[in-house]
Amino acid sequence: MPLCFISIGSNINREHNISSALEVLQHRFGSLTYSSVYESAPVGFSGDAFLNLVISFYSDHDPLHIAMQLKNIETDHDRIRTKEKFSSRTLDLDLLLYDQQVISTETLTIPHNDILNYAFVLEPLAEIAPERHHPVKNICYQKLWQEFDKSTAKQQKIPYLPGIKSLAK
Repeated sequence: MPLCFISIGSNINREHNISSALEVLQHRFGSLTYSSVYESAPVGFSGDAFLNLVISFYSDHDPLHIAMQLKNIETDHDRIRTKEKFSSRTLDLDLLLYDQQVISTETLTIPHNDILNYAFVLEPLAEIAPERHHPVKNICYQKLWQEFDKSTAKQQKIPYLPGIKSLAK
Protein backbone atom coordinates (compact mmCIF):
# COMPACT_ATOMS: atom_id res chain seq x y z
CA MET A 1 0.00 0.00 0.00
CA PRO A 2 1.42 3.44 -0.91
CA LEU A 3 2.72 5.71 1.85
CA CYS A 4 1.35 9.25 1.57
CA PHE A 5 2.73 12.43 3.13
CA ILE A 6 0.57 15.50 3.71
CA SER A 7 1.62 18.97 4.84
CA ILE A 8 -0.78 20.80 7.15
CA GLY A 9 -0.75 24.51 7.92
CA SER A 10 -3.02 27.12 9.46
CA ASN A 11 -2.75 30.68 10.70
CA ILE A 12 -6.44 31.36 11.39
CA ASN A 13 -7.85 29.67 14.50
CA ARG A 14 -4.78 27.44 14.16
CA GLU A 15 -5.13 24.96 17.01
CA HIS A 16 -8.80 24.30 16.34
CA ASN A 17 -8.42 23.88 12.57
CA ILE A 18 -5.38 21.61 12.78
CA SER A 19 -6.89 19.48 15.54
CA SER A 20 -10.13 19.15 13.61
CA ALA A 21 -8.31 18.34 10.35
CA LEU A 22 -6.29 15.62 12.08
CA GLU A 23 -9.49 14.03 13.38
CA VAL A 24 -11.04 14.06 9.89
CA LEU A 25 -7.85 12.74 8.26
CA GLN A 26 -7.63 9.90 10.77
CA HIS A 27 -11.29 9.06 10.22
CA ARG A 28 -10.86 9.01 6.42
CA PHE A 29 -7.41 7.45 6.10
CA GLY A 30 -6.75 5.56 9.33
CA SER A 31 -3.66 5.63 11.51
CA LEU A 32 -1.48 8.73 11.14
CA THR A 33 2.18 9.34 11.82
CA TYR A 34 2.89 12.99 12.50
CA SER A 35 5.83 15.32 12.95
CA SER A 36 6.23 17.89 15.65
CA VAL A 37 4.32 21.12 15.20
CA TYR A 38 6.34 24.11 14.01
CA GLU A 39 5.39 27.75 14.40
CA SER A 40 6.45 29.58 11.26
CA ALA A 41 6.44 33.19 10.16
CA PRO A 42 4.30 33.75 7.07
CA VAL A 43 6.16 33.67 3.77
CA GLY A 44 5.37 36.21 1.05
CA PHE A 45 2.98 38.36 3.10
CA SER A 46 2.49 39.95 6.53
CA GLY A 47 0.17 38.15 8.90
CA ASP A 48 -0.16 35.90 11.89
CA ALA A 49 2.27 33.02 12.35
CA PHE A 50 1.38 29.59 10.99
CA LEU A 51 1.39 26.24 12.70
CA ASN A 52 2.75 23.57 10.36
CA LEU A 53 3.35 19.85 10.50
CA VAL A 54 3.59 16.84 8.19
CA ILE A 55 1.67 13.61 8.57
CA SER A 56 1.87 10.28 6.80
CA PHE A 57 -0.49 7.36 6.31
CA TYR A 58 -0.87 4.33 4.09
CA SER A 59 -3.67 4.39 1.55
CA ASP A 60 -4.79 2.41 -1.44
CA HIS A 61 -6.72 5.43 -2.75
CA ASP A 62 -5.24 6.94 -5.89
CA PRO A 63 -3.39 10.27 -5.48
CA LEU A 64 -6.03 12.34 -7.26
CA HIS A 65 -8.73 11.00 -4.91
CA ILE A 66 -6.57 11.91 -1.89
CA ALA A 67 -5.88 15.40 -3.25
CA MET A 68 -9.61 15.94 -3.82
CA GLN A 69 -10.35 14.75 -0.26
CA LEU A 70 -7.80 17.27 1.05
CA LYS A 71 -9.48 20.12 -0.85
CA ASN A 72 -12.86 19.04 0.53
CA ILE A 73 -11.47 19.07 4.09
CA GLU A 74 -10.06 22.57 3.50
CA THR A 75 -13.45 23.76 2.23
CA ASP A 76 -15.19 22.19 5.24
CA HIS A 77 -12.84 24.29 7.40
CA ASP A 78 -13.94 27.53 5.70
CA ARG A 79 -10.88 27.83 3.47
CA ILE A 80 -11.32 30.82 1.19
CA ARG A 81 -9.43 30.48 -2.08
CA THR A 82 -8.01 33.65 -3.56
CA LYS A 83 -5.86 34.29 -6.58
CA GLU A 84 -3.05 35.32 -4.22
CA LYS A 85 -0.60 32.46 -3.65
CA PHE A 86 0.47 33.80 -0.26
CA SER A 87 -2.28 34.71 2.20
CA SER A 88 -3.75 33.80 5.56
CA ARG A 89 -5.76 30.60 5.63
CA THR A 90 -7.84 28.51 7.96
CA LEU A 91 -6.32 25.31 6.63
CA ASP A 92 -3.84 24.30 3.96
CA LEU A 93 -3.46 20.59 3.13
CA ASP A 94 -1.08 19.46 0.40
CA LEU A 95 -0.28 15.98 -0.84
CA LEU A 96 3.52 16.07 -0.78
CA LEU A 97 4.37 12.48 -1.69
CA TYR A 98 2.58 9.40 -2.89
CA ASP A 99 5.07 6.64 -2.23
CA GLN A 100 7.94 7.21 -4.68
CA GLN A 101 5.74 8.20 -7.60
CA VAL A 102 6.43 11.20 -9.82
CA ILE A 103 3.24 12.77 -11.16
CA SER A 104 2.90 15.94 -13.18
CA THR A 105 -0.56 16.92 -14.40
CA GLU A 106 -2.57 20.14 -14.55
CA THR A 107 -4.11 19.36 -11.18
CA LEU A 108 -1.37 17.46 -9.34
CA THR A 109 2.39 17.65 -8.95
CA ILE A 110 4.12 14.98 -6.89
CA PRO A 111 6.59 15.32 -5.34
CA HIS A 112 5.18 18.68 -4.27
CA ASN A 113 7.46 21.61 -5.09
CA ASP A 114 7.13 22.99 -1.54
CA ILE A 115 9.33 20.17 -0.22
CA LEU A 116 12.46 21.73 -1.69
CA ASN A 117 11.38 25.34 -1.30
CA TYR A 118 10.09 25.84 2.24
CA ALA A 119 11.58 25.00 5.62
CA PHE A 120 8.10 24.64 7.14
CA VAL A 121 7.56 21.63 4.84
CA LEU A 122 11.03 20.11 4.62
CA GLU A 123 11.95 20.15 8.33
CA PRO A 124 8.86 18.25 9.55
CA LEU A 125 9.11 15.87 6.58
CA ALA A 126 12.76 15.18 7.41
CA GLU A 127 11.72 14.57 11.03
CA ILE A 128 9.32 11.73 10.19
CA ALA A 129 11.00 10.38 7.05
CA PRO A 130 14.72 11.12 7.45
CA GLU A 131 15.97 8.18 5.40
CA ARG A 132 13.34 8.28 2.64
CA HIS A 133 14.62 9.62 -0.65
CA HIS A 134 13.11 12.40 -2.73
CA PRO A 135 11.79 10.61 -5.85
CA VAL A 136 13.44 13.06 -8.26
CA LYS A 137 16.57 14.24 -6.40
CA ASN A 138 17.26 10.75 -4.96
CA ILE A 139 18.62 12.37 -1.79
CA CYS A 140 17.25 11.54 1.66
CA TYR A 141 15.16 14.21 3.39
CA GLN A 142 17.54 14.40 6.34
CA LYS A 143 20.37 15.39 4.00
CA LEU A 144 18.14 17.79 2.08
CA TRP A 145 17.26 19.47 5.39
CA GLN A 146 20.92 19.60 6.48
CA GLU A 147 21.82 21.31 3.20
CA PHE A 148 18.78 23.64 3.14
CA ASP A 149 19.53 27.37 3.37
CA LYS A 150 18.02 28.16 6.76
CA SER A 151 19.04 31.83 6.78
CA THR A 152 15.51 33.00 6.01
CA ALA A 153 13.64 30.22 7.82
CA LYS A 154 11.78 31.72 10.75
CA GLN A 155 10.30 28.77 12.59
CA GLN A 156 10.54 26.91 15.84
CA LYS A 157 9.36 23.56 17.09
CA ILE A 158 6.44 23.83 19.50
CA PRO A 159 6.78 21.21 22.24
CA TYR A 160 3.17 21.18 23.45
CA LEU A 161 -0.10 22.64 22.27
CA PRO A 162 -3.09 21.92 24.51
CA GLY A 163 -5.52 22.84 21.71
CA ILE A 164 -4.17 20.04 19.55
CA LYS A 165 -5.04 17.11 21.75
CA SER A 166 -3.85 14.38 19.40
CA LEU A 167 -0.38 15.92 19.27
CA ALA A 168 0.09 16.58 22.97
CA LYS A 169 3.20 14.78 24.17
